Amino acid sequence: MPIYDQGYRRYRGLRAPRVRAWAVIARTGARTLLRRRLFVSLLVLAWSPFFVRAVQLYAAANLPQASFLAPTPAMFRRFLDSQDIFVFFVAVYAGAGLIANDRRANALQIYLSKPLTRTGYVFGKLSILMLFLLLVSWVPSMLLLAVQVLFAGNFTFVIENLYLLPVITVFSLVQACTASIVILALSSLSKNSRFVGILYAALVFMTRAVFNTLWAITSDSSWSWIGFTTNLAQIGDAIFGLPTRYATPVPVAGAALVVVLVLSVVVLARRVRGVEVVS
Repeated sequence: MPIYDQGYRRYRGLRAPRVRAWAVIARTGARTLLRRRLFVSLLVLAWSPFFVRAVQLYAAANLPQASFLAPTPAMFRRFLDSQDIFVFFVAVYAGAGLIANDRRANALQIYLSKPLTRTGYVFGKLSILMLFLLLVSWVPSMLLLAVQVLFAGNFTFVIENLYLLPVITVFSLVQACTASIVILALSSLSKNSRFVGILYAALVFMTRAVFNTLWAITSDSSWSWIGFTTNLAQIGDAIFGLPTRYATPVPVAGAALVVVLVLSVVVLARRVRGVEVVS
């Protein structure tokens, strides 16, 4: 029988740019989560405050006796506050196992032995979380603005409060980015996603409990820089141009968050390691 030449032949197929490798991770991770009914149910539940606010906007626009429900910039701030709990649950459900599961399966060696850098790997995982966190914070907030215009039949409120568009966007990005980076860093510390979820819950609730205890003892809310979520709340109030709820200066709250983010990035840099291809 004939023997064909098995020598080297140059690959003639299409090559995807290496800078897009993160998109494969993001797309695959998002599809995996959307196949889980429990997660989809959580996303649907996270939109329940949107429908409540939509009914409020409808009543304010169509019922004279409900004029006290008229929209204000503070209403949108309160709406984002109401989404905090869903941001927490989505971050835990979607983010706790993103790196922990790869470490448990020793998949990091496989990922980083490909033409994929650590930055691309982390950015791909980060994109998954950012997508779903913005889906329960930024997207419904923007739709509320659209619903207000629809029910009112004019653009008066939006034009008078045009700054809400960048303000909602900036705060939603700050909140989603902070939660995503922190839980990814925690996920890189363990191979057990449940333990990661416990660590994140401890960071959120224990720091808040410590702050509440100190506030009760000293009657001074300037201790809010200790709390992870209280710093976000303080920064959110400042971004919306509303009176801040705690005595902590906004720069101090921002600095506390920056410290947490820097520590998280350092943890990710040290824990996400593998065999990288150097070209």
